[in-house]
Amino acid sequence: MNLTDWVARFASLRVLVIGEAMLDSYLGGSVGRVCREAPVPIVALNERNDMPGGAANTAVAVAALGARCAFLSVVGADEAGVILAEKLADAGVDTDALLAAPGRETIVKQRISARGQLLLRLDRGSEGAVPELIERRLIEAISRAWSGADAVIVSDYGYGICTDRVIAAVAQLQRRSPRVLVADAKDLGHWAGAGLSAAKPNYAEAIALLGLGAVEGIDRVEQIVAAREILAARTGAQLLAVTLDTSGAVLLEPGCEPYRTFTSPAPDSHAAGAGDTFTAAFACALAAGAHSANAADIAAAAAAACVATAGTTTCTAEMLHERVAGEAKLAGPASVAAQVAAWRAAGKRIVFTNGCFDILHHGHISYLNRAKALGDVLIVGLNSDASVRALKGPRRPINPEGDRAAVLAALGCVDLVVLFEEATPARLIEAIRPDLFVKGGDYTIATLPEAPLVQRLGGEVKLLDFLDDRSTTSIIDRIRASYDAPQVAEL
Repeated sequence: MNLTDWVARFASLRVLVIGEAMLDSYLGGSVGRVCREAPVPIVALNERNDMPGGAANTAVAVAALGARCAFLSVVGADEAGVILAEKLADAGVDTDALLAAPGRETIVKQRISARGQLLLRLDRGSEGAVPELIERRLIEAISRAWSGADAVIVSDYGYGICTDRVIAAVAQLQRRSPRVLVADAKDLGHWAGAGLSAAKPNYAEAIALLGLGAVEGIDRVEQIVAAREILAARTGAQLLAVTLDTSGAVLLEPGCEPYRTFTSPAPDSHAAGAGDTFTAAFACALAAGAHSANAADIAAAAAAACVATAGTTTCTAEMLHERVAGEAKLAGPASVAAQVAAWRAAGKRIVFTNGCFDILHHGHISYLNRAKALGDVLIVGLNSDASVRALKGPRRPINPEGDRAAVLAALGCVDLVVLFEEATPARLIEAIRPDLFVKGGDYTIATLPEAPLVQRLGGEVKLLDFLDDRSTTSIIDRIRASYDAPQVAEL
């Protein structure tokens, strides 16, 4: 099955989301004067947009992805609580277990901006533990809904919804009737005994659990991978997906090599809700039966769609299908220059590689992930069918160019796939002018035909080793040997 098949299964899922309900309120206006009392701008407000935030945004993200979602939380018996409940219902979220507690104030986060520039954020609302009576009703609601759920997402911001008794109740239900249980919590240590299927800390939460200082860039990946066993022990999770802001995410699973997903850097104003969307898509993919790496790629694609615009936004099932199908990553030689110009204007480091990629295997995946880690954008030049036949003979390729391009485009590490007809990608290199040209195999820079061209255009050349015993030719040979060998009937 490919990534689109897993996404198609989302519509059959029922997902519970437990955690803090918040209202994100965006107030916009114009600035024409400075206040006399202090050197601050006077904002004349002229628009307001209210959206579910916190765990409520995770619930909206689940519903937008096509799954049926029930949200279990507590709000205040106030106007903000009513607005939030209406927004959730409009998004298709089941709010039967959204409890209103008298005397409690709904958490509201107001962002004030002028001409697209964020100026101020104001937070208000109750952050203490919910009253005992409301707590009992919440636990009863979770118990009733558990048996019908395919997945349960905990989004715990530490604002009093996920109390010790709520966590204990979830742990007991998980022991009796295991579900795909994914936690995104400010302090995952509180959930270490809950039987988590997966945990999704962000980088700040992960290093807080580990007691480590912050580092930047690729050092973050190395830091988290080095501490993977400690992190697993302190969260109790079978699977860890640590999001690393502009460095993407790293997936850690016992007995497996770390798996990275990648993202395109986005302004902070675009990043609100991306983590919630990642968690929602990750949990849905795992519940649909996807392998952990496939689930991470799906989650990364959903988060990338979420950060494409400013504010708290969601990724719809249609948007996700388009991204994982790779339709947005396919380009022709004529259009690639404009896309590269836009990336370069944004300060991105362009990495280019090329090949036939006839039967995609582990060696290819490892190679492409390492190539992407050397820059911001990875462009793959793909030999057309005619080009492959000219290079490798009339029996190749095994897979046609459309299939090969779609599989490459579905990889999280690949940003663009461009077909070329010639024996070499020289014309494509001239159009792209990569900052770095990466090639694998037994070449040296002296024997690599494209090296002089790349260097003349101001780029660098780097050679990466392929994994031993991983090649399309060896796979084809093993298949042929298997089918050519005499078949022995079973007795």
